[in-house]
Amino acid sequence: MIARVWHGYTTTKNADAYERLLQTKILPGIEREHGHKVQLLVRALPDRGEVEFITTSYFDDLEQIKQFAGEDYECCVVPDEARVLLKRFDERSQHYELKRSGP
Repeated sequence: MIARVWHGYTTTKNADAYERLLQTKILPGIEREHGHKVQLLVRALPDRGEVEFITTSYFDDLEQIKQFAGEDYECCVVPDEARVLLKRFDERSQHYELKRSGP
């Protein structure tokens, strides 16, 4: 299994709207399409006026990631409706081989 990790940052003002979009549309869509859970981590960065969002999505193999992201599979996948709420984000996702998960 491969974990795909991505970071996005939004303003404190846009954080609730962005999280709502993730929780109600984007992440459930990824889960339906690929059958794996997506984890969401959130952290306030008040000194920067930002909120950081980290998503970790799980795929069986590289081919499944390419079906999701395209041949340049490290390229981020950020829908237009999310881009308008984000201040900045990783242009490329990181990929890790999952060696062990919790109980």
